[in-house]
Amino acid sequence: MTPYRVGIVGVGKLGSFHCNALANMPEAKLVGVYDTDEAQCTAVAEKFNCTACSSEDELIRSADVIGVAVPTSTHLAAVRNALQHGRPVFVEKPIAGTIAEAQEIVDLAAAKKIPVQVGHIERFNPAIRALDSFELKPLFIESHRLAPFDPRGTDVAVILDLMIHDIDIILTLVSSPVSAIHANGVAIVSDEADIANARIEFDNGSVANVTASRISQRKMRKMRLFQNDAYISIDFLQKLTEIFRLAEQDEQATAAIHLGQIDKGKYRRNILYERPPVPAEDAMQAEWKSFFNALTAKTTPVVSAADGLRALTVAMRIREKIAGAAGQNRAR
Repeated sequence: MTPYRVGIVGVGKLGSFHCNALANMPEAKLVGVYDTDEAQCTAVAEKFNCTACSSEDELIRSADVIGVAVPTSTHLAAVRNALQHGRPVFVEKPIAGTIAEAQEIVDLAAAKKIPVQVGHIERFNPAIRALDSFELKPLFIESHRLAPFDPRGTDVAVILDLMIHDIDIILTLVSSPVSAIHANGVAIVSDEADIANARIEFDNGSVANVTASRISQRKMRKMRLFQNDAYISIDFLQKLTEIFRLAEQDEQATAAIHLGQIDKGKYRRNILYERPPVPAEDAMQAEWKSFFNALTAKTTPVVSAADGLRALTVAMRIREKIAGAAGQNRAR
């Protein structure tokens, strides 16, 4: 297969990560980069042996696919430019800075029939991909995403910086409309919430309790799923997945450890513990590979622009709930 020629718009910290991932993929050829910081653009181009373009248009003309890793507030302009030139786009999360901007991206991509993939990288984390063969129907989800303070992410609230990763996964796992959202948060070192908690309720009765903080002493990226007959623990940071489940007595599960029996109910069932094998694959390379596969097969990307809009919509509802609560507290 001929490699896709890829150009990256925005080569700060995150954009450089994308360049590094693409430089080691046979499916891609990194042909150029563009950044408003000329020195940074030149340095990255030299490091990855590609062209430091003098404009977005020059980059777009030289590439088959465009990756967008500029600040969230300028996502729309960069994505729109690429789509108007007929180029498929991989845009970092969140898809845009506002719901209206995200909707414009969705509408433009649909009108031009050009694929857009959103960089919700945790969908490709090996710890969650280890569950691809398991039937997941969670009734209660609990997630914690904590990180030490990093000034780089404070241009947006912690909901858009960190929590949106878990929002996207939860919306994918629970195939039901959101019925209610309750949220609280506190701004400590920035103008927006730095620590936040949200309770997301769904029409089918499922509930998700989501916590995100960027003022923690240590990193944590964990999610726990509770469903009928099973408890599943996912550690995105350690890339570890554990499953505790009930099984029929005659089930043959060679990879599981038998922990005991439970006599409640009409019949006895075994308690099994499993650690499914985790794919040995870089998540960023996996999401790019998934995008290239979608382009080749002419299918919808795994994380489509519509998915990005859906996650952003819920994130913005949480943000509004927190802002409303903060306003009421100030009024007291």
